[in-house]
Amino acid sequence: MEKIKNTNLNIGLNEKAREEISKSLNSYLSNLQVLHAKLHNLHWNVEGQNFFKIHEKLEEFYDTTSEQIDEVAERILSLGYRPLVKLNEYANNSNLKEIESKAYDGLEALEIVLEDFYTLINETRNLIKLAQEHSDESTADMLIGYLKEYEKNSWMIRATLS
Repeated sequence: MEKIKNTNLNIGLNEKAREEISKSLNSYLSNLQVLHAKLHNLHWNVEGQNFFKIHEKLEEFYDTTSEQIDEVAERILSLGYRPLVKLNEYANNSNLKEIESKAYDGLEALEIVLEDFYTLINETRNLIKLAQEHSDESTADMLIGYLKEYEKNSWMIRATLS
C-alpha cells in the first residue's frame, strides 16, 4: 500500500491509525470490487421466474456498490494512502470469490448475493470497531450507513427466499 508523499495531514489521526485503517479499507475495497463484478455477472445471466424483478434488483445493488467503491477509495486517499486499483490486487485481497459466467436461477442468484452480504456485514462491523478504536468517526460513520443497507437488503433477500 502506497503512502501519498508530501502530505501534511492534520486530521486528528496519527500515522499508525491512518495506515491500519487504510489497509483494512483496501481489503474492503477489494471485496466491493469483486462483489460489483459478481452482481453484474448475475444481472446479465439471471434467468427464470421473477427475472424482471431480480434483474432490476441486481442492477440496484451494483449501482449502490459502485457508489460505495468510490467513497471507500476517496476515504483511503483522505487518510493519506493510495487505494488499490489492479484487478489482481482485488482478487488477492478479497474474501469474496468470483463466479463463472453461466445461467443462474433467480433464487440461486439471490442466495449468492446473500452470502456475500453476510461476509460484508461481518467485515463492516470489524472495520467500524477498528475505526472507532482509533477515533476515526468519519470512516465509522460511512461504514455504519453501509451496514444498515446490507442488513436491510439481507432481510429482504431472506424474505424473498422463504
